[in-house]
Amino acid sequence: MARVTGLGGVFFKAEDPEAMKAWYRDRLGVEPDPGGYVSFLWRSVDEPDKIARTAWGPFDADTRYFDPSEKPWMLNYRVDDLDGLLDQLRAAGVEEVGEMEEYEYGRFAWVLDPEGNKVELWEPADAPATSLQEKSRAGG
Repeated sequence: MARVTGLGGVFFKAEDPEAMKAWYRDRLGVEPDPGGYVSFLWRSVDEPDKIARTAWGPFDADTRYFDPSEKPWMLNYRVDDLDGLLDQLRAAGVEEVGEMEEYEYGRFAWVLDPEGNKVELWEPADAPATSLQEKSRAGG
């Protein structure tokens, strides 16, 4: 059975995302990368040699990325088998939002929970988070 394996990211709307990032950086030491996101790196209990990450970042207050949800936040969940989980969700009548997208750091899909919150599902690529972070910092 495919499942969620952890929290992949926390995203929220802000009237002034840059000021919000600066506040978190200056007050709490949360340092965004050049792309404006923070990656909290951690190791899996089951695979301690593997480095993983949880992303954090504010979006513009008028972003359409969270649509059709009207909430000012969106959670991203790490999953171990995106195709299998989507099959399970479809069979259960869960509404999908948009089409799956694939990037070098993983595959993404979106669904709505029972209260209309958009949920982002992320199957990370095999590339370690540190390599992706370094590439992002290098502008790649």
